[in-house]
Amino acid sequence: MNAEVERAPGGPLVVGVDGSEPSLRAVDWAADEAVLRGVPLRVVYACLWERYEGAALARDIGTPTALPLAQDVVGAAAQRARARHPGLQVSADVVFEEPEYALVREGRNASALVVGTRGRSGIAEMLLGSVSLAVAAHADCPVIVLRGSHDNQATPPVHGRVVVGVGENPKESAAVRFAAEEARRREVTLEAVRAWRCPAHESTDHPLLAGEPARLHEERAAEELEAALQELPTGVDVQRRTVEGHARRVLAVASHRADLLVVGAKRREGHLGLQLGRVAHALLHHSACPVAIVPHHGHDA
Repeated sequence: MNAEVERAPGGPLVVGVDGSEPSLRAVDWAADEAVLRGVPLRVVYACLWERYEGAALARDIGTPTALPLAQDVVGAAAQRARARHPGLQVSADVVFEEPEYALVREGRNASALVVGTRGRSGIAEMLLGSVSLAVAAHADCPVIVLRGSHDNQATPPVHGRVVVGVGENPKESAAVRFAAEEARRREVTLEAVRAWRCPAHESTDHPLLAGEPARLHEERAAEELEAALQELPTGVDVQRRTVEGHARRVLAVASHRADLLVVGAKRREGHLGLQLGRVAHALLHHSACPVAIVPHHGHDA
């Protein structure tokens, strides 16, 4: 049984900041998104953030007085958002708490959460900060994680495309609805992708049956895709794609031509640890564009 949690349409968009340049770029993106949604922007600084992703910033400043620094951080971020969109309602707050807990709590009343990541060189470039990962894995609202190549903007669109990964269960359609609304707001194409695979044990060398198992799996994927797209809002241009391959690889490739990649994540009551799933977890580390993790709530059968 699945029970979707409806988000208040007027809830603020929350962006987490830590004073770093990547977090300020996240403020730009979040301000654009708040204007698109017609909701206020809330800027939040959790003052223990430097333990995880802002240690270099803390060492450079070298001050023991956290409150003045925190107020400067949120003040500068809020001013940046107001300068970008003068008509946008912006509030800012300092929270004396571990950042992942503070942001997850903020998400209970938010329409969405936005968090940034730091660009890194070499192999470490693909790693996601622990705060961003924890928030994406536990928040009750959609979480948009801004990968390094997000162009500092939600609008105007760069690629003109929002991509959503469609799973096997059409009832778990929160991610599809979220993606459709994002595409409608941006006035861009929604590309719905259903990855499929034919297990090796179903293949056959018999010439009369060659390709038959693969065809059946592809047809089933197309049916699942159609079922997931049945209740889309009007006015959305939709492209449907069924692609053979691992979902995480198929969607990672698609992210190179997208302004936003949307995937679902199941939240299980009483379940401890990261609640993301392998596909969402992999895309948070390897996507070439911002990733929206949209939770859907339910119980295991």
